[in-house]
Amino acid sequence: MKQSGRVCLLGFGEVGQILAADLRVRSDEISAWDLQFVDEESAPSRAATHARIVAATSAADAVDGARVVISAVTAAQDVEAARSVQPHLQRGAFFLDLNSVSPGVKRATAQVIDSVGARYIEAAIMAPIAPKRLGAPMLFGGPHAAEFLPLARELGFSGVEVFSDEVGRAAAAKMCRSVVVKGMEALIIESLLTARTHGVEAAVIDSLANLFPGTQWSTFARYMISRALVHGQRRAEEMHEAARTVNDAGIDAWMSEASAKRQEWAAQFRAFAEQESLEVLLDSVLAAAARAPGDHGC
Repeated sequence: MKQSGRVCLLGFGEVGQILAADLRVRSDEISAWDLQFVDEESAPSRAATHARIVAATSAADAVDGARVVISAVTAAQDVEAARSVQPHLQRGAFFLDLNSVSPGVKRATAQVIDSVGARYIEAAIMAPIAPKRLGAPMLFGGPHAAEFLPLARELGFSGVEVFSDEVGRAAAAKMCRSVVVKGMEALIIESLLTARTHGVEAAVIDSLANLFPGTQWSTFARYMISRALVHGQRRAEEMHEAARTVNDAGIDAWMSEASAKRQEWAAQFRAFAEQESLEVLLDSVLAAAARAPGDHGC
């Protein structure tokens, strides 16, 4: 059964588009706003045309009458996205923050939303969203999380659980996970590009298979590298937030900051992400890096 009342999506990138497709089954009206909607030829604009949603003309238009607002913007825009809709939120509306940011940023965003009588819920997506989509495992947090949980499940969020009534704890869990996952991507890129240059990548991959039995390392490495090439800029922003989380814990964020730098570097090679062979992928990145003026990342 479809639920009445508008659901608004802030941000219409990969996550927003997945949510729109799945939510359309459960909600009778989906609106969306993305800063790139001002350009009719942008990827979010074209996606909105095919998604059969209400593509709003502004943030205010998008949230008008919405009972649920879902923020799926870049990490750097989390607070600003909340501020853009704050004056236009109806009292009691739920604001679900899916963005991968530090606990401190989540708390700052919560203050923006709660100050006008709306209800903020932080969410931490604890796995890639694409395979399970709305069923992806998520941790909800904040004083309104338990109240929102039944509605979230009615909308199709089947992998959610309430993690804490304190804003920031779910974000902390997400950021600590990101240190490992995005850090591993950065390490694999750096290791295998170097190994390919020396002609020893096969030996490295064989040794990793011995260290982690059961993993098809050639396939796994190609997947991890390609994800960084496609999403490197977004991952770099996330790793800056992870570094902030680490620093706030009183630990120097050396690894997280280095991972952010490598992810940002990888983003310039997005065009090669579809290469099916790990060796061809590595060679393409190496050749392009050698041609990049002033680029010392490789």
